[in-house]
Amino acid sequence: MRSYDLTNAHWFKSSYSNGQGGDCVEVSYDVPGVVPVRDSKNPTGPALIVPAAAWSAFVAGIAR
Repeated sequence: MRSYDLTNAHWFKSSYSNGQGGDCVEVSYDVPGVVPVRDSKNPTGPALIVPAAAWSAFVAGIAR
């Protein structure tokens, strides 16, 4: 299993987040080939690492 250093990653919250501490995820596009995803309420917790192609397919699927 490969590990990724996300110390300097820039995280982005969904534009649909309401800013009131709801259930939100954040993603980072700083790591080539993968998209780290984390719980915005637990920024020091673990991140799910998703292959970039799978993330693109997911986003395309929910945008329909």
